Amino acid sequence: MTVHIGSLHPARGSRKRPKRVGRGVGSGHGRTATRGHKGHKSRSGFSQPPGFEGGQMPLHRRLPKRGFRNPRRTEYQEVNVGRLQKLVEDGKLPPGATVTPDNLLQLRLIRNRTKPVKILGDGNLTTPLEVHAHHFSATARQKIMSAGGKVVHHGTLS
Repeated sequence: MTVHIGSLHPARGSRKRPKRVGRGVGSGHGRTATRGHKGHKSRSGFSQPPGFEGGQMPLHRRLPKRGFRNPRRTEYQEVNVGRLQKLVEDGKLPPGATVTPDNLLQLRLIRNRTKPVKILGDGNLTTPLEVHAHHFSATARQKIMSAGGKVVHHGTLS
C-alpha cells in the first residue's frame, strides 16, 4: 500500500468531537448550556481581572509596600569585556574590529536595540577593539585601553 496525502488520517481515538452546547434540551447540554444558574460566570463576555479574589481585598493590596522604585531609572543592557574576548577567540569578531550596539544585537549579546548598552569589566581583554557603547565602567574602560583598544561613548540612542 502506498502512502499519499489523501490516505493520511489521525490515529483512531486521538480526535474527539467537541461538546456542542446550547442545542436544545434533548441534547443534555441545552437550557443553561452547562454554565449553571445565574452569576458572573454564566454571562456571555465574562472575564475577571488577574488577581481578583471574589471581592476580598487582593493579596497585592494587603501586603505592605517597601522602598522606592524610580520610574525614570535607566536600565542598561550589560556586556562584559570577557564576552568580547570570547567572541574574538571564537572567530566571530576579527581582532581590531569595531564593536557597536548593532553588532552586539546581531551576535545576540544584547536583546533590545532601544535600550542603552553598558560595558562592564568582568573578564580579561587581550585583543585591541574599538568599542562603541552608551556607558562604560571604570575597569572596562581601563581594560579596553590597556589592550590597545579605543573607547567611544554614545551619548544618546540612534
